[in-house]
Amino acid sequence: MKKYYSEIIGTFAMVFCGCGAMTINEITNGSITHVGVAMTWGIIVMSMIYAFGEISGAHFNPAVTFGFAFAKKFPWKEVPKYIISQAIGAFLACAILLFLFPESETLGSTFPAENFEPYKAFVLELILTYFLMIVIINVSTGSKETGTMAAIAVGGIILLEAMFAGPMTKASMNPIRSLAPALISGNLQHLWLYLTAPFIGTFLAIISFSLIKSEK
Repeated sequence: MKKYYSEIIGTFAMVFCGCGAMTINEITNGSITHVGVAMTWGIIVMSMIYAFGEISGAHFNPAVTFGFAFAKKFPWKEVPKYIISQAIGAFLACAILLFLFPESETLGSTFPAENFEPYKAFVLELILTYFLMIVIINVSTGSKETGTMAAIAVGGIILLEAMFAGPMTKASMNPIRSLAPALISGNLQHLWLYLTAPFIGTFLAIISFSLIKSEK
């Protein structure tokens, strides 16, 4: 059960801090700033990989779990258990954010910018998740993310993508991270793209990885 507890705690911390930063930025009229929100996401993911990478692999993302399973680096029978654990952590985090900041209208929900068409947001989220999974699969050992460079690389790519793509799509790259605040805050618009694009992105990343990895 240790790996499931690790996924619950790690996903809870990630969503609580990341969506929490977005929520506080919302209700304080931008006191954290866009850069601050991007840094929060990158640093919390990096920290949780350090904490739980050797226990559960520090997935914290159903699309990443799917990617590892598709790459035959993770057993398919564990996928539902991991996703349930991630969902528990994400929904618990958003429920506490709602309790703390009931005045928030979004709780860190993801949706495209007003002048950005949903189909473009879909393509952007797909590409963002593709980059994320390419980094994760190349710095991981089996389904475990271990070592200093793995945490820095994964946290760094999340910070980078949140920095430049956040204003357009909120740079989710994670279905459960989008689903939890959307359901609890009631912001369900365009949720479909955040539930589908990450899985397609990880699928394409694993296909690409299979083309370039060594035979060994």
